[in-house]
Amino acid sequence: MPRYVIQLHQARALHYDFRLEVDGVLRSWAVPKGLPDDVAADRLAIEVDDHALSHATYTDATKRIADSGWWELERRDERRFVFVLHGKAGSRRYALIRTGSDWLLHLTKDQPE
Repeated sequence: MPRYVIQLHQARALHYDFRLEVDGVLRSWAVPKGLPDDVAADRLAIEVDDHALSHATYTDATKRIADSGWWELERRDERRFVFVLHGKAGSRRYALIRTGSDWLLHLTKDQPE
């Protein structure tokens, strides 16, 4: 099962690093306001360079793990992919939607039971 990790990162500005294991790397996005917890509150997700899988457990003085677990892909095309995160607090379905050079992270209306 592919892993995911959400890291709280205090860099120039506090943000979240959202990482999904895909094809042997961690595809990564910086999410300034964190993952949405409401279907009406989409979040900007700025795609950044892929990271090595070892980064899934990396912590230091500026970075800590906020959540981790495994994820499953439900649908994917060139503009959107829909997936379910299975983490410490349960399972949540999200969509990443390409908006040109950036992405929006959206909590879907239909959630796993």
